[in-house]
Amino acid sequence: MRLEKCWFCSSTIYPGHGICFARNDSKLFRFCRSKCHKNFKMKRNPRKVKWTKAYRVVHTKDLSEDNVFDFERRRNRPMKYSRDVTRTTLTALKTTEGIRFRREQRFYENRMKDRHIDRRRADRSELQEQVHLVRAPVSPETVKQTILSKIKIVANSNIVDRKFYD
Repeated sequence: MRLEKCWFCSSTIYPGHGICFARNDSKLFRFCRSKCHKNFKMKRNPRKVKWTKAYRVVHTKDLSEDNVFDFERRRNRPMKYSRDVTRTTLTALKTTEGIRFRREQRFYENRMKDRHIDRRRADRSELQEQVHLVRAPVSPETVKQTILSKIKIVANSNIVDRKFYD
């Protein structure tokens, strides 16, 4: 998102706002509102209009030597740079990124190591407590049949045992 400065009052212009005036020599003037645009058309000097930033700086109402203003002035000048410094900086960025990634992975693994064991224990105990939720519901008829089959098995085994011992 690019923020522009109003040519007249020096306030910020957000994308989609303001007016852009193009002169015949293709110089662009950006204005934050119609008030600034009209004052520009009337050929007023921003240093003499009291509500502008230029007036406040000239008449020492605002800080004229602020680091932010220096940064704004410097922004339009091309910066000289060394290819060697850029290369070493990029390699340093890559190595620090790798170190950061490995450190995050190590912290994550250490954090999760104990959690897996605790989760398994918690899952087992919770499953034992709430087995009735996991098992399928049984109808009364099937309960009777299972009980009867167990009784028959026990009765048959007793008979077999009696025959074996007799």
